Amino acid sequence: MKTAEIAQRFLDYFEKNGHTIVPSASLVTDDPALLFTVAGMVPFIPYLSGDVPAPYARAADNQKCIRTNDIEEVGKTPRHGTFFQMLGNWSFGDYFKEGAIRFAWELLTAPEADGGLGFDPKDLWVTVYEEDDEAFELWQTVAGFPAERIQRLGKDTNYWSTGLPGPAGPCSEIFFDRGPAYGIDGGPATDDDRYVEIWNLVFMQYEITNVRSKYDFDIVGELPAKNIDTGMGLERIAFIKQGVDNMYETDQVRPVLDKAVELSGRTYGADHDDDVRFRVIADHVRSSLMLMSDGVTPSNDGRGYILRRLMRRAIRSMRLLGVDGPTFAELFAASRDAMKDAYPVVETDWARISQYALAEEATFLRTLAAGESILDESLGQTKAAGGSTIAGAEAFLLHDTYGFPIDLTLEIAQEAGLTVDRAAFDTLMQEQRSRAKADAKARKRQLADTSVYRDLRAQGETVFTGYTDLETSSRVLGILVDGVPVDRAGTGQIAEVILADTALYAESGGQVADKGVIVGPGYELEVIDVQKPVAGLISHTVEVTSGEVGVGQAATSIVDAANRRSARQAHSATHLVHAALRDTLGKTATQAGSLNRAGYMRFDFTWNQALSDATKTEIEEIANNAVRDNLEVTTRVLALDEAKSLGAMALFGEKYGDTVRMVDIGGPWSRELCAGTHVSASAEIGLISLVGESSVGASNRRVEALVGLDAFRSLAAERALVSQLTSTLKTPREQLPARIAELTASLKAAEKKIAAFEAKALGDRLPALTAAASRVGDTLVVAESLGIAASADDVRSLALQVRERLGSAAAVVALGAEVNGRPVVIVATNDAARGAGVKAGALAKRAATVLGGGGGGRDDVAQGGGTDASALPAALASVKDALAS
Repeated sequence: MKTAEIAQRFLDYFEKNGHTIVPSASLVTDDPALLFTVAGMVPFIPYLSGDVPAPYARAADNQKCIRTNDIEEVGKTPRHGTFFQMLGNWSFGDYFKEGAIRFAWELLTAPEADGGLGFDPKDLWVTVYEEDDEAFELWQTVAGFPAERIQRLGKDTNYWSTGLPGPAGPCSEIFFDRGPAYGIDGGPATDDDRYVEIWNLVFMQYEITNVRSKYDFDIVGELPAKNIDTGMGLERIAFIKQGVDNMYETDQVRPVLDKAVELSGRTYGADHDDDVRFRVIADHVRSSLMLMSDGVTPSNDGRGYILRRLMRRAIRSMRLLGVDGPTFAELFAASRDAMKDAYPVVETDWARISQYALAEEATFLRTLAAGESILDESLGQTKAAGGSTIAGAEAFLLHDTYGFPIDLTLEIAQEAGLTVDRAAFDTLMQEQRSRAKADAKARKRQLADTSVYRDLRAQGETVFTGYTDLETSSRVLGILVDGVPVDRAGTGQIAEVILADTALYAESGGQVADKGVIVGPGYELEVIDVQKPVAGLISHTVEVTSGEVGVGQAATSIVDAANRRSARQAHSATHLVHAALRDTLGKTATQAGSLNRAGYMRFDFTWNQALSDATKTEIEEIANNAVRDNLEVTTRVLALDEAKSLGAMALFGEKYGDTVRMVDIGGPWSRELCAGTHVSASAEIGLISLVGESSVGASNRRVEALVGLDAFRSLAAERALVSQLTSTLKTPREQLPARIAELTASLKAAEKKIAAFEAKALGDRLPALTAAASRVGDTLVVAESLGIAASADDVRSLALQVRERLGSAAAVVALGAEVNGRPVVIVATNDAARGAGVKAGALAKRAATVLGGGGGGRDDVAQGGGTDASALPAALASVKDALAS
């Protein structure tokens, strides 16, 4: 049974049983505590917590998920995958334990001919929470399941919570017994790989508080509306139904594994370590493909870092299989073909996905070459010093700074007859993980408790009237001060105010919140911010500037019209620049983020190289031509699928409902899903002036522009500057570039002459410096201050010349100078001095300490510096002292 067929059978079954089929959400979640959708429940959290009323009583879905917390287990067990699909059925205050158990049992055991999955009941085991007598009984009465194959387990396996105050409850897990050939008897309680968990039924029935850990908390009582949250691992069902040993051999993953086998020339099944590598490649390539299909691009932080890590682990595994060259073109194409029927976007967006995959591979292959060069130097130095171990700190530097995998470091070191201090490396890695974990916990603690909005959201969605009105009368539904509901807020207090209706735009879609005021009988509120703390609810953060506001009072929201006008101009300008970018660069230049505020727009897009001046000019011209043409701006509210069929562009990772707002500027030329505010015709934008273009990661670029009156003011300032230059340089405007280039060239030539003069002046001191050599023990030493020098390079050059003049006897040269107001010391040693154990780096470091700074370098020549130029004589004397001792 193919993976896609299993998923369809699941959805068909639950649709027949009154469930709304919900499309998969993006892998990029809008939950600030998470980078990715890590579990099937993530898109439903607002409904399960009760913060937002569920739009359906029953639902079922097939949710895409990414989880990398156990990445080291990928390839080693039959079931660990970074990308996986979670089939789920959900009840929001509708059916509970009995219904969940009945549905699960019917679907699992019904014959395939009847639309079921055809599992033999004797191959199944069930676990329940040790205190959940109700579930234990229901499995016997509803499913007829034998009590001897129902095991009671503790909170660590059979109790669900988020680790935060809120809903929680016991769960019941269903396992498939793979048989004696795969492990020991004893059921799931043995925690043996023989028993594969295939479905988890979570009975969300309690409210918890005082959470001390994920499994240590106080139960407040039962939830008013009990929920069901279930998750069936699609890949796990697939490998069982397809009769293979693990998820990597299923129909959606195996083609990548087979391609890796073909490219490497090795045999799958012949060597355990190779088999793990093949499975890692198959998993990571598929995961990377799916992440990029949802708009994630490789980078050094956040989601992009996870993607980069997956891709580089795949490259590393191919290398360990003996393939040093590029392979992503073939591997990603194999994954695309395996996944395109279930996720057509991997084919329709293939040009963009493959562009980033191949670029990342090329970059990392260069990184590996550079890392090997650095490691070779380290190996040489270790051997020369008579050592046998590469320091853990050096291996960590290669891993952390250069992205060089530790196992390659180990392999190369072993080939050179050396070892790596793995314990020290692991310690440094653990310290880094601990810092990251502490940062993640801190971020989680900083999240607002959205439960305070639950009762307010239950009164209905906030009605936004700002598309047509700049002033709206309403009433105060609620007030929060420091996150706590209150009845009133007085002068000087900062509070959150929730209205039934508002004309003020809440920050979203890249557009910042409106400015304005809220007024009512006897009070006035200055609006500081407007946000959507939970879906459908708009909260105004305000300062009470006069009077006292209370719940239930009348309130009128008033938008700052001038600020809104400029914000509308900026947002519409962003759409024009987006369309102009796609006209110029092609359809692979897709939006990766934006910011629109009064007079300014910023637009991030997927592109991996800087834009030329000519390209920027072309983009700017296309956008301003659209302004000149006074294109009509229209908005429509329609079904999401209909909008997509009309070619509307959606922002990757953005969460859209069943109905969306589509904004057209000039018809289909600029057609995007957007909830922001816009001008009614493009001429109202006024002017778009690109003022910046830069990199925001290896795969993304950013353009910035001033819009409307701000753009005019900027151009007017530039005009004044040009006028001043023409007057000062007595040069016509059109000749300014040539004149400035001429002056710059003259300045450089003058600086070159001055540098040559200063270098000659220093060179003239060569005989005197050589003659100043004195003997310290068996070593000739020149330790002199040069006064002021043009550059450290000049001092270095002179030190090397003096060293040459001193001959073959052991000699040390230490020259100090003041360069740009800061002291510099250069130390040079010859072969005989180094043979006697004298190292320039150690001497430079000692001198730099006297100068109040730091230094070091190679044994033959090194540099130190500091902040106290007056200490140069003492620093040079310290070099002599070191040699004397």
